[in-house]
Amino acid sequence: MDEARFTQDVASLLPVDGTAGALAGRVWRPDAGGPSVVAIRADGVVDIAHRFATMRDLCETADPANALRAAEGTLLGSLDTILANTFPDTRDRTKPWLLTPVDLQSVKAAGVTFVVSMLERVIDERARGNPEAAVAIRAEMRRLIGDDLQNLRPGSPAAMALKEVLIRRGAWSQYLEVGIGPDAEIFTKAATLSPVGTAMDAGLHPKSSWNNPEPEVALIVVSDGRIVGATLGNDVNLRDFEGRSALLLSEAKDNNGSCVLGPLIRFFDGTFSLDDVRQTTVSLTVAGSDGYRLTGSSSLAKISRDPADLVAQLIGREHQYPDGAALFLGTMFAPTEDRGEAGQGFTHKRDDIVAIAAPKLGQLVNRMRTSDECEPWTFGLADLMRNLARRGLI
Repeated sequence: MDEARFTQDVASLLPVDGTAGALAGRVWRPDAGGPSVVAIRADGVVDIAHRFATMRDLCETADPANALRAAEGTLLGSLDTILANTFPDTRDRTKPWLLTPVDLQSVKAAGVTFVVSMLERVIDERARGNPEAAVAIRAEMRRLIGDDLQNLRPGSPAAMALKEVLIRRGAWSQYLEVGIGPDAEIFTKAATLSPVGTAMDAGLHPKSSWNNPEPEVALIVVSDGRIVGATLGNDVNLRDFEGRSALLLSEAKDNNGSCVLGPLIRFFDGTFSLDDVRQTTVSLTVAGSDGYRLTGSSSLAKISRDPADLVAQLIGREHQYPDGAALFLGTMFAPTEDRGEAGQGFTHKRDDIVAIAAPKLGQLVNRMRTSDECEPWTFGLADLMRNLARRGLI
């Protein structure tokens, strides 16, 4: 990624082992007036919609990786060409472009799964959306709690003992409840079909003045609870909205362009597994048109709740997802350094370029704009069903 240029090449988009894994995506086909599921192969992008009308259908097979490899289809062109046509400013709308790889799945997110993010959520709550107040509160919380809680298992006797100490000191918080209590925070991040993918604009509510990216891995979960693959995500967050009230979570999290998933789904097979996810380090770069540059990372090895445990709290006899779900796992990355005026912390500026990457999942790149500037979401579930029916795919 060039400093503040909105660009991406195939070498950065793909995992370090290229097309060795089982990689699937979605492409908009203008000639068909709708999306197609595609296989990403060494010879290019192959439309397999006549075998799998939706990504949901592919994920629900007994072995998605093998089903993807076995599927025959139509070569749409090179990944280079289709990626280059995805950027909004230069897109030729008569030619295919990349979409987010999920479609009918519910889009869910687990919050406060890392100690650092837990502390920052407590700070958001106490600061009431004021970044200057956050500085003093951050120092106070670290004095009371510390920031080395990696080995504290949520819901354990030790965690419950810490909870009692904090209550006695008047330092308890709803964020600490989900951070070290028995029940995880799992919420709906975005409406089905609303996420955006790589090389697209990502959205911030225009009223927000304190916000940040949240680089994460998202698991692909099917209706019977199996975890079949993973992708990258940006759970764009408005710290001022959520800090004013946790009841503003929807306004803080779900806006046009505020959910980013991609660039591709990598299915589990002999080259990639849930254990790889557990050891993944997700890196982040934010490059501003003003020359600003921020780098950070989030290691899944430091997560407080195992990914499989989070999935077990997401889906089961109490709650079903017939079309599966994409589950953001949370992040330990919480930018606190000032960007400009002292005490104001980090916040995005228009045209920031955000790159999120992991060795076996590739790279996700977006440009930050306000949600009202992003491309409107107009193609919904009814449109998808009508389009697939018209094409004879369902």
